[in-house]
Amino acid sequence: MCGIAAQYGSINLSAADRMLRRIAHRGPDDEGSVSIGGSWLGHRRLSIVDLHGGRQPLCNQPEDLWLVCNGEIYNHKAIRRELEDRRFITDSDNEVILHLVDSRGPEAISDLRGMFAFIVAGTNGRFLAARDPVGIKPLYWARKAGCIQFASELRTFDPHWRPYVELFPPGHYWTPKRGLVRFAAPIRELSRFCFRRPSKPGVEPPDHLLDQLRETLIDAVERHMMSDVPVGAFLSGGLDSSLVAAIAARYCRRKKLRLQTFTVGTPDSADLAAARRLARFLDSDHYERIYNAEEAVALLPKVIRTVESFDPALVRSAVPNYPLAELAAQHVKVVLTGEGADELFAGYEYMRSHDNEIKLHAELVRILEEFHGDGLQRCDRVAMAHGLEARPPFMDLDVIATALSIPAKWKLQTNGWPEKYLLRVAFDGWLPDDILWREKVQFGDGTGAGFKVRREAEASVTNSEFERERTSAEPPLRSWEETAYYRVFRRYLDGIRPERTITRTVGQDLPVPSRL
Repeated sequence: MCGIAAQYGSINLSAADRMLRRIAHRGPDDEGSVSIGGSWLGHRRLSIVDLHGGRQPLCNQPEDLWLVCNGEIYNHKAIRRELEDRRFITDSDNEVILHLVDSRGPEAISDLRGMFAFIVAGTNGRFLAARDPVGIKPLYWARKAGCIQFASELRTFDPHWRPYVELFPPGHYWTPKRGLVRFAAPIRELSRFCFRRPSKPGVEPPDHLLDQLRETLIDAVERHMMSDVPVGAFLSGGLDSSLVAAIAARYCRRKKLRLQTFTVGTPDSADLAAARRLARFLDSDHYERIYNAEEAVALLPKVIRTVESFDPALVRSAVPNYPLAELAAQHVKVVLTGEGADELFAGYEYMRSHDNEIKLHAELVRILEEFHGDGLQRCDRVAMAHGLEARPPFMDLDVIATALSIPAKWKLQTNGWPEKYLLRVAFDGWLPDDILWREKVQFGDGTGAGFKVRREAEASVTNSEFERERTSAEPPLRSWEETAYYRVFRRYLDGIRPERTITRTVGQDLPVPSRL
């Protein structure tokens, strides 16, 4: 995991130096850059695979094509075998991108399995930028007067570039000749969902479906264990992170390793107690950070600057994640997370009222397509603020395809089942029953500080201020809480156009503002 920056069409080396300094936190282990063919590439490295030989920018032989990449390629060994005629000079997983693109062209990007954002530039003016199909890794770009800049974070861009910054779309690549091209199927096309037979509420999902789901998630977690350094796991005590940790713990035992797990909460928080219980069950090396609500409130400005968002649900969940990532970074460089399970299996509270499987499925596809601009960015930013790589196995393409191929009738909660019933029954016996069937609690609330954070933010904005300031953003701000966060966002990222760069979460917050 790293931070990248690039310039195309015009090189400004003083601006390039500033861009790299602003993402130093993403790669504390090394720094590199190269000017080539009218382009500039910059890289900050967090060393995870090929610790000594994987320094970037990477080049091919002869040195006419260079690469900077943020991410991991989990199938790099298989691709190396396919490219046996190519000369590899490192053991870095990222190097396969360079040779794959050079030998087969940009369409071959679809062969990569992993999370990535990368830039390739060559001596003859070749240039290619790409982002993974789900958008797990961040990439922004800004186009101005025939020049283009790319970077991992919003803060990377100089102020006069910020009005032009946009999210680079996932599953796409860009070249000067072809422009923006999709190389991966949209999330909705990963679904093989059909409605050939009417639903029968209460009918249990078939064993073959549960077996497929279980095996697919196990395979994904084990793929995400790829590393030359220890891999830990966030452990909130909720279902999603608990399942990922349980699979990872079994993998570690086979390798005669011990899994390290991490949790955070206030002294009497439900998450803290549940995580302790599960850590004993998994026999993991468990670490926890205890904090109070006042500390959580004090973290707000730093968290908003870190996640580069003012969405209330995103900010509230990021507040406990910030000290959690700080704790984990003291022990490991890589952690597994449970991000994406709610989006795949209808885990959000507002989905409890859905009683139509077609509409529920459409809602899941919609929020998954927007996930790259909100929840996945919160996951990335909070971890990378501490030089920590976060990997979400639920966002593996096989897991997404399997989850979306399951008829949504088994995700409805109106039949008396709890949320994410499929996951619970598929992994029966993998967790203690009190953890497996624990009712979902939003992370900011489960850690014991969410209510306090929201109250303090709302209290800082008067009714008249809200009415005056709500139209300062596009679309308009929705609540007193969001207005408070937007003030901080503008202080650190003035000039950024939110409608181009961030996606607001829906469902968790009422569209009509109301005070507690």
